[in-house]
Amino acid sequence: MAISRKKKEETVEKARQQLEGCQLIAGIKYTGLTVKQMQQLRKALPQETTLMVAKNKLIGKAIEGTEWEALKPALKGMNAWLFVHTEEIPGALKPYRDLQKELKLDSNDFTGAVFEGKFYSPEEFKALESMPTRAELYAKLLGSIQGPAAGLVSTLQAPARDLVFTLKAYVKKLEDEA
Repeated sequence: MAISRKKKEETVEKARQQLEGCQLIAGIKYTGLTVKQMQQLRKALPQETTLMVAKNKLIGKAIEGTEWEALKPALKGMNAWLFVHTEEIPGALKPYRDLQKELKLDSNDFTGAVFEGKFYSPEEFKALESMPTRAELYAKLLGSIQGPAAGLVSTLQAPARDLVFTLKAYVKKLEDEA
């Protein structure tokens, strides 16, 4: 059944709204997935991630003239579109990978994605999935700052510690003499 012009315009507008504040957009080949499985995937996605099924041509119109135009190579085949509105990219992609493994859908993979204006092909997708989360980056940063600071504190405490040991030894010597 053909989609009316009005419905197409609404779909393009919905896609444009999803692009606002979007960190990543990814195409997913969804051939063979049932409606129930797509609903299961939608429920598993983080709140900041939206799954949208739309024709490639309509997504092409939505990304036209935007930073997301790099997505054009992925506009082939039957795609669903993941709009990720969080910096936690791996967490947003994981529910699809989990479903893919659970249903043994090896042929259904990401068709491509755009992150920070760069197109990632299916072969390059692992780089996005293995990105450290914000919390992991903070932990690494804190660890690199904390190491030298702990060494400095230890160095500053050494003279006081040595003085305490010297005083304890002197007190013990006086006690032994008495």
